[in-house]
Amino acid sequence: MIPKEVIKNVRRIQITTTRLVTDVFAGQYHSIFKGRGIEFDEVREYQIGDEIRSIDWNVTARTGTPYVKKFVEERELTVMVLLDMSASSAFGSVNRLKGQLAAEISALLAFSAIKNNDRIGLIAFTDKIEKFIPPRKGVSHVLRVIREALYFRPASGGTDIAGAIEYLNRVTTRRTVTFVISDFYDKDFKKPVSIANKRHDIIAITITDPLELNMPDVGLVKLYDAETGEEFFIDTSPASFRKEYKKNAWKRFKEREDTFRSVNVDTIDVRTNIPYMRSLRAFFKLREKRMR
Repeated sequence: MIPKEVIKNVRRIQITTTRLVTDVFAGQYHSIFKGRGIEFDEVREYQIGDEIRSIDWNVTARTGTPYVKKFVEERELTVMVLLDMSASSAFGSVNRLKGQLAAEISALLAFSAIKNNDRIGLIAFTDKIEKFIPPRKGVSHVLRVIREALYFRPASGGTDIAGAIEYLNRVTTRRTVTFVISDFYDKDFKKPVSIANKRHDIIAITITDPLELNMPDVGLVKLYDAETGEEFFIDTSPASFRKEYKKNAWKRFKEREDTFRSVNVDTIDVRTNIPYMRSLRAFFKLREKRMR
């Protein structure tokens, strides 16, 4: 039985995100994420008036009777959320943890999908696949996706983005719009993302805390690496240390952006200290403008 507190929080997320979907994404979501146009449905016998170019010559040769391919317009989308649940997502110096922010964005995307009659699925991952929910429709299905995004507890703490992308390709048989939500503290994911983006529409939602980019002067502090378990002390007092920290942090940030740009993957830069709707609005408007 689901605890009342869980139900209450899921309901709160539902109310909040539904309002955002209605007020902000009305018309934009479906205009920038389109189906493939048409997809194969079946073959049927040739009828007078059918176009010659629609004839299925393989079936015609096997049966000795002319057959044509029938296509139907495909408007529905399959939306997948790849949610990073590694230990580094349990960090946040302002407002909310990165993982909490990621879960709420997942909920927003899920309700956007259902509002447009699309299928929505979830792959929760760390350095292994923790949870897979196949894409389906329906309010109860969306609520399950949100519940798992909010309350699922992973067994591992590492990060393997390449493994999650490869798993996506194995479990999906059709093109998807895939949102990868992560802080992207991982290596060697460029090639699998590049390959997957040729088949799917991959969008990377990067979540960053301001403390990861700029270290303040707080004296001697003890730090803990959530993914490796390593503990160490650093002295943040020297200005030279803080300058080097900032330099290296922004270098990693730029390298990540350059990686996505080089494989033609759109990114949404989300910060824990800035309302995420600002970043999502900017992305939707930019992509809508680009598609005109």
